[in-house]
Amino acid sequence: MNNFLKSYLIISAFYLILLLLGHEDWAWYLKPFLLPFLILATYKSADFSAKKWLLYGLVFSWIGDIILMFADNGELYFIFGLVSFLIAHILFIVLFSKQKSETNKTNKLFFGLGIAFVLLYLVSMLSFLYPTLGDLKIPVTIYAITISMMLIMAIKGSFSWKMPMNMIILNGACAFVTSDSLLAINKFYVPLPNATFLIMITYIVAQYLITSGVLKLNEKK
Repeated sequence: MNNFLKSYLIISAFYLILLLLGHEDWAWYLKPFLLPFLILATYKSADFSAKKWLLYGLVFSWIGDIILMFADNGELYFIFGLVSFLIAHILFIVLFSKQKSETNKTNKLFFGLGIAFVLLYLVSMLSFLYPTLGDLKIPVTIYAITISMMLIMAIKGSFSWKMPMNMIILNGACAFVTSDSLLAINKFYVPLPNATFLIMITYIVAQYLITSGVLKLNEKK
């Protein structure tokens, strides 16, 4: 395993322990130092055709992380953070579309079921949150559609990418959707117990699985 990936896991574990112990104020200062390890792991990896898309996706995620640290200071911080992660997900969509396929065969039945599941999630989540979104209805809807497309691309790739990286990346995409869903419910509907811990552990897992899965998928023999 890449040393930067190991460092990411170690510092992330320390960060999550701080959250579990109730030291969110200490963890706040540590948050900006999480994703740089994944950025460095990608930057130092051997070149591959889609490398820049992973790198840019991680950078915009990192920018979003930093902006959202100040979300309590005003709605604009949340909106700018949302835009940064929106760009990151668009970059992940491009990243997934450019991954090498082991086969051109796609199980149409299971892919159709996957799309149906994602669409059901999208409609259900938006219907659930819509009454509480206020002026953020349009940006949240655009974001939800984008992250759903990211998940659909991961589902599509899971049928053609090399195993087991296909499932690692798919699980990462699922974890990302879970993290964003928890954040939306906590912000717009009802405060969740241990919300920060739940949002961050799923987010940390998501970024690690996507990054490590893509790097392994493109590893030189």
